[in-house]
Amino acid sequence: MAVSISESDGDDDDFGETHEINVTPFIDVILVLLIIFMVAAPLSTVDLPIDLPSSTATPQKRPDKPVYVTIKPDLAVHLGETPVKRVDLVNAVGALPDMSKDKRIFLRADRAVPYGEMMDVLEILRQGGYLKVALVALEGVPEGAPPPASQPAAPATQSQ
Repeated sequence: MAVSISESDGDDDDFGETHEINVTPFIDVILVLLIIFMVAAPLSTVDLPIDLPSSTATPQKRPDKPVYVTIKPDLAVHLGETPVKRVDLVNAVGALPDMSKDKRIFLRADRAVPYGEMMDVLEILRQGGYLKVALVALEGVPEGAPPPASQPAAPATQSQ
């Protein structure tokens, strides 16, 4: 509540109330929230450095909260950014919030990972009841076509 101090003609010692909102603290709170979200947003993405193969498939729409299973070049398996043993993979996926057997899982594997190792992880997920697995690759260009000049590669997925 704010008051107005002004000279008046009478001997009133009462201060008159002004009905105005002080906007400065409100703007300060909004700016602090903006900074918090700007700092937290990059932390919510998966950022494991792997060399993805490229694909010419058309990119599909990415869900709001994708579940990534990553196989690194040293054959270590990660769920999001958390390392997981292969025997515990199904339990770790099932323990995720809002996870169901019908939700799509995105499998990212480094280019150096042998095909058999990737198939082992797919088989583990299949035995656990997770049948919707999408393979993640970098968006590539068809053979014989010149590469785009200034466009960086974007992730593309292929459904299994």
